[in-house]
Amino acid sequence: MNISQGSVVSTIGGIIDTIVSAIASVIMTIVNTIVTIIVAIFDLIVDILCCRLCTSRRRVGTRGSRFGRRGGTATY
Repeated sequence: MNISQGSVVSTIGGIIDTIVSAIASVIMTIVNTIVTIIVAIFDLIVDILCCRLCTSRRRVGTRGSRFGRRGGTATY
């Protein structure tokens, strides 16, 4: 059995590369999950704010048209 020192170092380097790649993959998955959750929460908050703002504007518009109808005809 003839094992050179270069092949041992190469094998150790390959093992270290595999371990670092696995750790990096786990960290990337965790970061991706956290970012996805933050973006989903932000989208939910924006949706709620937009619905409330648009709904209040629509109500004001319908109230204004109702008052306009009660007031009779407009004079120009």
